[in-house]
Amino acid sequence: MAFKEVKAEELQFNPFTKIGKEWMLITAGTEEKYNTMTASWGGVGVIWGKDVVTAYIRPQRYTKEFVDANDTFTISFFPEGYKKALSLCGSVSGRDRDKISEAGLTACFVDGAPAFEEASLVFVCKKMYHGDLFPENFDAPENDEKWYPEKDYHTMYIGEILKVLVKEG
Repeated sequence: MAFKEVKAEELQFNPFTKIGKEWMLITAGTEEKYNTMTASWGGVGVIWGKDVVTAYIRPQRYTKEFVDANDTFTISFFPEGYKKALSLCGSVSGRDRDKISEAGLTACFVDGAPAFEEASLVFVCKKMYHGDLFPENFDAPENDEKWYPEKDYHTMYIGEILKVLVKEG
């Protein structure tokens, strides 16, 4: 694996571009069984004195089972040229087919957590908190109407960033 570990504060990282425009993969599981999904919602910041990510997963997503069952997960960002692979990982279920292979991605493991060799940046995260979004908590009800017509509310995960890995070369 050609990654080097860096400190989070050393990153030149625009979360609005990286997450919202370029997308990311949320991945969890074990070396025996893991899954990934594409996400364009999330955040990075500081809470409880820790560098963290927030990730949001709908209940029907297969990856949610893996995030729920494991203490760690990874967030992977990719260089240009991987949009088609990320689109595939966000549009088909790993329950039904080997979308990781179909996307041309190669799993690697960091302290037991699955990530991808093709990634340019990986956050290895430890779950700190999770909670479901509830319709009664929307202060802007139009967001409930627009984003949740099926009432399939996301679970929010806050993960402490244990390691930041940057592709070498």
